[in-house]
Amino acid sequence: MNKRLARLRRARKTRAKIAQLKKIRLVVYRSNAHMYAQITTPDGAKVLAAASTLSKALREQVKNGGNVAAAALVGKAIAEKAKALGIEEVAFDRSGYLYHGRVKALAEAAREAGLKF
Repeated sequence: MNKRLARLRRARKTRAKIAQLKKIRLVVYRSNAHMYAQITTPDGAKVLAAASTLSKALREQVKNGGNVAAAALVGKAIAEKAKALGIEEVAFDRSGYLYHGRVKALAEAAREAGLKF
């Protein structure tokens, strides 16, 4: 089993539990160069809001999209979009990534901006 398959196996367990709880999900994806976050319906069928370091507003603020500072900006942006939609509480789906570094920075920034999980 390679790293990617191991991460997806871990993610599957988390997503099964979140589906059982029937909560709106905050999904995180991390690549070497960028950070992405989406708010999805409990079944994952529809994306309600999205933010990433590729979006025009955030691209102007960060030089490098693959660092902790950029991840914090994405967390703040996704929390603001969720608040605008009236979403207060979500389940954090870290997609099998360790809660460390950029994933942790995104989560903490989203919490500081008022999102509960």
